[in-house]
Amino acid sequence: MTHHLMDDKIVVGLDIGSTKVCAVAGRLSRSSNNQPMLEVLGAGRASSEGVTKGKVMNISRTVEAINRAIEEVSNQSNVDIGLVNVSFSNHNINSQKQPGSITRLSPGDEVTPADIDHLLRDMYRTPQLAGKEIVHVLPMDFTVDSETGVEDPVGRNGVKLGADFQIITTQADAAVNVRRCIERTASHLQRDQVLLSPLASAMAVLTPEEREAGVALVDIGGGTTDVAIYYRNVLRHVAVFPWAGNCLTNDIQDGCKVLPQQAELLKIKFGNANPTTYRLNEVVSVPGLPGRQPKDVLLRNVSIILSERLKEIAALVQAEIIRSGYKDKLLGGIVLTGGTALIEGIDEVFRTVTEMDVRVGYPEQLEYNLRADLVSDPAYATAVGLVWAGFRSVDDRISFISDPGLASSAPINGNGQGRPVDTTRPNPGPKGNAGTSPAKPADDAGETGQSTGWLSWLKKLINPKLGDINDSYRD
Repeated sequence: MTHHLMDDKIVVGLDIGSTKVCAVAGRLSRSSNNQPMLEVLGAGRASSEGVTKGKVMNISRTVEAINRAIEEVSNQSNVDIGLVNVSFSNHNINSQKQPGSITRLSPGDEVTPADIDHLLRDMYRTPQLAGKEIVHVLPMDFTVDSETGVEDPVGRNGVKLGADFQIITTQADAAVNVRRCIERTASHLQRDQVLLSPLASAMAVLTPEEREAGVALVDIGGGTTDVAIYYRNVLRHVAVFPWAGNCLTNDIQDGCKVLPQQAELLKIKFGNANPTTYRLNEVVSVPGLPGRQPKDVLLRNVSIILSERLKEIAALVQAEIIRSGYKDKLLGGIVLTGGTALIEGIDEVFRTVTEMDVRVGYPEQLEYNLRADLVSDPAYATAVGLVWAGFRSVDDRISFISDPGLASSAPINGNGQGRPVDTTRPNPGPKGNAGTSPAKPADDAGETGQSTGWLSWLKKLINPKLGDINDSYRD
């Protein structure tokens, strides 16, 4: 028998993706051996037509999709949804490493969490190029006076507190579009936290042991492939590429001369990254246009097309892992997630190309019910991770992961997460209520810009002297 904690606080995760918008509502429970589990109360998805390569291009269409997904979750879970954790990803995410430090005002005393907050707030004020917005400032290793490589500085004596930070930025107009979508929903949703998609997915599919040993999370969605590298339990590197599941569909469409919906169906029903799975003459009949003959498509051809494109994506990921400097430290190898990770044989392609250990990551630690079955799917990793983000921190050493001064200067709450305490408690009465108390608006982001040629980027990677061919991939 499980019992619920945190006053039955309900958290809703909203993943605005390029192929689908999905929402998941859940609350924390405990397993028989006292492990934290997630009880899934509802899940909704709607096809997303307003988002391209992670960027919200059409606000009204995206709002319609969010409304449909939220309504579905609301009906299943019997909860009025007011507050959501939102994810974003786009190919204009830029992550730069930067040191920062402060001189503490009370020398001789121990470093306190307030000192870390002070340092973080300073880093959010780092000047950015026009049109850029800081999304997350995440510390890697701290320094206290002359001591470097400090994992957690709280409690150490010292005057000067510093850290190496990862500053994650995006284009500001895209951030504004995501904010507008949330504000214009039927129920006038409010944002609690906004998380870079791979950080949310990591919360759903990575084990603590993998983060500690070193692991590359590769989230292959519809519009983007997101890479997040963890080592010694800290996020060390982030990158986003504009090639993912939709590229596979386009390749099938072009290679097999079929309509887009048929290409998507071929990918989902028969997609296999190992061409030897199908006999040479195995075909599937695809309906033609009205009044035309159906068309036979060789399944082995579909498989060859998928295998070639996935090899390219795996090579990009491998190049990024090498560029991060962590290639030889990742004992946990690669964990693949996102909807495209469901393609049969994708792990083998990545294993061959990267020569690393590879597994496909599913959301785990879900309390068994029928809705848990629905979301224990790599396509739901980000949404499930956003629910987990309501109960545990992305980094326990910091109290906020988005700019606290962006939209409000409200003080951080006492739950150490930079969020209102227990905003999502079901109200008495026939229908519960998730999150009607006002939330601290969080910083959020989207994306914009043109997809630049990946060949030119690869050339630059192989020979950095070729100059800044593509700024958005620079560290």
